[in-house]
Amino acid sequence: MHLRIAPLPATAVGELLTLQRAAYVTEAQLYEDVRLPALVQTLDDLVEELGRSRCLAAWLGRRLVGAVRTNEVHDVLHVGRLVVAPDLQGRGIGTRLLLAAEAGSRMTRATLFTGSRSEANLRLYRRHGYAESHREQLHAGVELVHLDKELR
Repeated sequence: MHLRIAPLPATAVGELLTLQRAAYVTEAQLYEDVRLPALVQTLDDLVEELGRSRCLAAWLGRRLVGAVRTNEVHDVLHVGRLVVAPDLQGRGIGTRLLLAAEAGSRMTRATLFTGSRSEANLRLYRRHGYAESHREQLHAGVELVHLDKELR
């Protein structure tokens, strides 16, 4: 599998939205909530968000198979919306994206969050040195786990 990671071109925003929705369907089932922000985000909202953040994309040939978004604020790399095509999850694409996001930053610390029921996500982040800092009750049935990692 020849995976190429590069910044997401503006022409691929629609593909990213489709990939994001596909990747979050399993999360929606896990939390019994089809109104997760990643599922209801509009194309216009995504375009606006990408104007304020960096997005790395993973490609297999011409197929967009993964992506991760980051922001850098006060020496902290904020990692978000790490998504991988459902049919390719568990093959290292998420790891490659996470490591590329970290390597592309000069920040001293990284932070991210995921849902408390998202065991595969938690395993991925812990395997790569992220440690739980705190939990946050988003609403009934959804608890977020915040994780941090020292980068330098």
